[in-house]
Amino acid sequence: MPRAGLTTDRVVAAAAELADASGFESVTVSALARHFGVRDASLYTHVRNLQDLRVRMALLAGGELIDEIAAAVAGRAGKDALAAFAGAYRAYALRHPGRYAATQIRMDQSLVADSPALRRTAEITHGMLRAYGLTEPDLTDAVRLLRATFHGFCALEATGGFGAPRAVQASWDRAVDALHVALENWPRAD
Repeated sequence: MPRAGLTTDRVVAAAAELADASGFESVTVSALARHFGVRDASLYTHVRNLQDLRVRMALLAGGELIDEIAAAVAGRAGKDALAAFAGAYRAYALRHPGRYAATQIRMDQSLVADSPALRRTAEITHGMLRAYGLTEPDLTDAVRLLRATFHGFCALEATGGFGAPRAVQASWDRAVDALHVALENWPRAD
């Protein structure tokens, strides 16, 4: 019988908060059980195992991230949409480091296909890139370029990896400018 007041959503939300406070790897079923003052077994009525918990965190964070991106890009196109998308992505990654780390886990593709938030992510991202005249397979390649650039930059920034005296924001702005130029001049697949 589930403990009164303990729900799957509450367990996942607490895991996300713990991830942001202490790091994604610190999230365990035992750590959450301690947080709620229950035994580990009490949580298994809400999540199957640690992997299930992590997938649920990834889906929660992915939904939050795309909500912020969607709000930022609404009514924009081209470079303005790209800059808004990039800015929202970076802000979320830096504000919620544990949740953001959860979005980077590998998930079963059937879970991805069944997730409204992850489908929405693809729709918004592809919609932004179609403004550059991209279609498949170029869309997939461009998405991978954006994700690699945004993730790499955010990961380095979060760990203090940029030691040069130049302002990190200035480098970010230049990276977004460079991505815009690359997308406008995309080499089309044969």
